[in-house]
Amino acid sequence: MDPLTPKQRARLRSLANHLKPVVHVGSGGINHATLESIREAFNTRELLKVKVLEGAPAPARAVAGRIERDLGDVRVVQVMGRVVTLYRAFPEEPEIRLPAG
Repeated sequence: MDPLTPKQRARLRSLANHLKPVVHVGSGGINHATLESIREAFNTRELLKVKVLEGAPAPARAVAGRIERDLGDVRVVQVMGRVVTLYRAFPEEPEIRLPAG
């Protein structure tokens, strides 16, 4: 998956504005179960938020980088405070249309 352009990030940020976090990263950090929860959440949506709790062993930016690296086809849209916004297009028929680069 190609990196997101500034226009695409802006579009995704506007779409994610009303979303609530669906996955929480706590004191266990990013582990297999957390990654599996994120993978499952992407089965029903293309855009989601992850909340990094205060007890997490790593800051939100590090958590975002790890998720992007470990899942491969996921892109970090933004990190704001302790909330990470992630994007992964549906493979066959994406619902979110992104502007051209």
